[in-house]
Amino acid sequence: MKRLLALGLSLFMAADAAAATLRPQDLARMQELSQQTGVPMSQISRATGLADFRQAVLDAYKRPAESKPWYEYEALFLTEKRIRQGVDFWRTHAADLARAERTFNVPASVIVAIIGVETFYGGNMGKHPVLDSLYTLAFYHPTRTEFFSKEFVNYIRLGNQQGWDLKARQGSYAGAMGMGQFMPSSYLTYAVDFDGDGHKDLFSNPTDAIGSVANYFHKHGWKMGDAVVEAAQLTRPAAAGKVQDRVELKQRWQELQNAGVRVKTPLQADTPVTLLQYAQPDYSEYWVARQNFYVITRYNKSPLYAMAVHNLSQQIAKQYYGR
Repeated sequence: MKRLLALGLSLFMAADAAAATLRPQDLARMQELSQQTGVPMSQISRATGLADFRQAVLDAYKRPAESKPWYEYEALFLTEKRIRQGVDFWRTHAADLARAERTFNVPASVIVAIIGVETFYGGNMGKHPVLDSLYTLAFYHPTRTEFFSKEFVNYIRLGNQQGWDLKARQGSYAGAMGMGQFMPSSYLTYAVDFDGDGHKDLFSNPTDAIGSVANYFHKHGWKMGDAVVEAAQLTRPAAAGKVQDRVELKQRWQELQNAGVRVKTPLQADTPVTLLQYAQPDYSEYWVARQNFYVITRYNKSPLYAMAVHNLSQQIAKQYYGR
């Protein structure tokens, strides 16, 4: 009994010491998150004590691929190898993908493309310790501490739920995990046990990863059978002033049409849309984004990312069906 009491006291003192190393504003934020999430401060303090600051994480965060022009960004993902391996992934997991499509009303091609863009079909899930990445961004990023603090605490919640060693999991520099690169909050909210084995394993179970990506898109409002984007022509100079840099669907089709934007597929006047511009080396492409395109940006807010996913899904489907 004395030994157990001594061990408990030492753990409490270690947690208290870790908490004492936090800046007052960090400690206050963690205490608030502890109350909101139900994660004890002792666990949060222990996690901060286990975590290591990594400058490489901050450096990587400053160099996102989305800072590239479209023609360079597209070339990273629209490769023959990624398309070919996407077709192979689809064939290997055809039954699971068909079931996910029926269950969640999300196309198999889009599910495959997401996993292809995020991790090359599970081949590259990241080599950064998730705990260290989230700790570094939660306490040292100059502008995103609020977001990453929540993810840091949600990672502790997730570890409790899954029985993980917090130091063992690896992911992206931003703390995204598994074949679909879910942040901890997304893992907690959207991950599903799609094979019914009692576990939500997005690291080594493609069935769960497929179902979870499909569930994510379903919960964010994917409309099966609707278009994703429409190729557009600008017939008047004023139309260029309608271009947006984010996909928010705050425009209406009538507004763009009146400004001189044209598409081949007729749209209802009140259809929510966003006009986007994509740079090629010698010219620009214009596209009208619709609801399903917006849903892809719930995964990653970049219009470049969403277009890459869409284009990859189309190319994979074309080869899969032999068209």
